[in-house]
Parts: sequence; structure tokens; C-alpha cells
Amino acid sequence: MPEQRSRRRPGIKLPKFKFTVLKREGNCYHNYEVGDEFILDDFTHPPKHFCAGAVQCAFPCMYALTFGAEFKFMENMRSIITTCPDNGIITFKIEVLNDDMKIEVKPRRGIPPGPSPKEMEIEVEEVTGKCFYEYKKGDKFTVKGLSTPAGFCGAAYSVLFPVLFALNFGAKFPFEQDPLCKTGIACPDHGNLKFKVRLKESKEAKGE
Repeated sequence: MPEQRSRRRPGIKLPKFKFTVLKREGNCYHNYEVGDEFILDDFTHPPKHFCAGAVQCAFPCMYALTFGAEFKFMENMRSIITTCPDNGIITFKIEVLNDDMKIEVKPRRGIPPGPSPKEMEIEVEEVTGKCFYEYKKGDKFTVKGLSTPAGFCGAAYSVLFPVLFALNFGAKFPFEQDPLCKTGIACPDHGNLKFKVRLKESKEAKGE
């Protein structure tokens, strides 16, 4: 097989993650035990033979944390807890590691705030092939928080969700012209469409 080559964007350094098993309730196919720890080189590189189901659930969280998201319901806002999709057998804590391999900590102050869903816009950026839903360039869909647009293509939403999740929790994309907008999100069906997701303007989005 050809040698794998890094294609990371210039100037973008992806953090490592630490997964810790907090709880086990039942028979785990991988036989993970409470206290087991795993280091992921970044959100795109799980350890060899690591549970794909766990990665699927954790991917939006790691993606969000990579680009600066904070989870204000956590004592350390730069961490989050996720659960295995197989009957919730395994519960993981995900933490960001800094350059010294120490856990990045940003303490929460006071009582956790309630949900604060943000309004975002999905736009069809480019059409290069046939779309079953007949989406056209310039079509726009509004999303609030983690809700799904009524009748929206499920396959497309599956690839858009990590970006929506990240923006909803304060992530920014420094490599984009607008850091509150992610472009070039390709439809999984032959990349026939490309979408962009934008956080709608607000005082919070502007940092005011």
C-alpha cells in the first residue's frame, strides 16, 4: 500500500485527546475496563483497533474541541463525556492534551448555564452532480442548536452535524475567511453537492 501522507492544512495544529473509561455496564466487545486510558493523536487518528462505534459518537465532540469549543455544563469546559452507542455499555471522558501532554483545563465558573442554542445557516455552495433532493446552489436552511431541518437529507446532515455541533459550542475556524463559517462540506454521495455552514450574527458570535 502507498505510504500515508499528512494533508493537514498549513498552520493548523491539531491537539491530541485523552479518552478515559469512566463506567462500564455490561459486556464490552473490546473488553474495556474502568480506568483504561487511550491517547488519540488528533480527531482523525484513533489508536489501532480502537472501537469505531466509540469514535463515531466522539467525533463531533473532538472536532468541536479541536477548534476551541467549550462545554459550559462541564467542570472543565474543555472536556466532555460520551457514551458507547451499544446500549451505553461504556462511558468515556474526553480531554484535550496540550503540547506538554498535560490536560488542558478551563474551569467553569458558577452554576452551569441552561441550553443556549445558536442559530446557524446551511447553504448549498456548489452543485456538481445529481441531487436526489434536487437542492440548488444558493438554497438555504436555518438550524437552531442541534435540531434538524424538517425533511432535510439525512446523509448530508450526517456530515454537516459535526460542524453545526462545533459552532453551537463556540468553535471557530481560523483557516476560513470568516472564522464563524465552514465551507466545502461535501455530500457523501459522490460529492455532488458542497455546503457551507455559517453562524448567524449575534452579539455573542461577535464577542461583544
